[in-house]
Amino acid sequence: MIRQGEVRRETAETRIELSLNLDEPGTSRIQTGIGFLDHMLDLFARHANLNLQVQAVGDLHVDQHHTTEDIGICLGQALEKALGNKSGIRRYGCWTLPMDETLVTAAIDCSGRSFFVFHCEIPTAKIGDFDSELIAEFWQGFVSNARCNLHVILHHGQNSHHIAEGVFKAIARALRMAIELDPSVQGVPSTKGTLSQ
Repeated sequence: MIRQGEVRRETAETRIELSLNLDEPGTSRIQTGIGFLDHMLDLFARHANLNLQVQAVGDLHVDQHHTTEDIGICLGQALEKALGNKSGIRRYGCWTLPMDETLVTAAIDCSGRSFFVFHCEIPTAKIGDFDSELIAEFWQGFVSNARCNLHVILHHGQNSHHIAEGVFKAIARALRMAIELDPSVQGVPSTKGTLSQ
């Protein structure tokens, strides 16, 4: 069984094509029109050890909000499709990641329920020309559509780029753990018998 998901989303604000393969090694082809987001998604694919392809055109003449949020939505939808009924996965993942002076913990539960906690204050409003607040918007869109619990905690950090990179890498590593197939797991890892609701 190939665990993959494809999403096409077109609105008045964005046009996005995104594909995700959970069982191919960490490779990516990312073109969002936002250099910083391309960088974050590339390292996300590498550290989650999955194949991610993103082609996005958005209303960047307005700002980067719609494009960033909608890619998060599409990534969540693709993950939900790729996981299917979630049979045989570990379900939970947690990773604490150092990035120079920064330390970030991410914990995820592919539970079928959406809940997002983001205790991560980024000290500058911009990282290059990227609005720092869009990092939380991206992951909120992802969580709502992947239907997972995601908690992110910044323990300490000073450099905004390092903090953002730490967030994406920690989430990637936690997700890699959660979606891994565990040969000791029979069926869906839930006493309810389902992780679809």
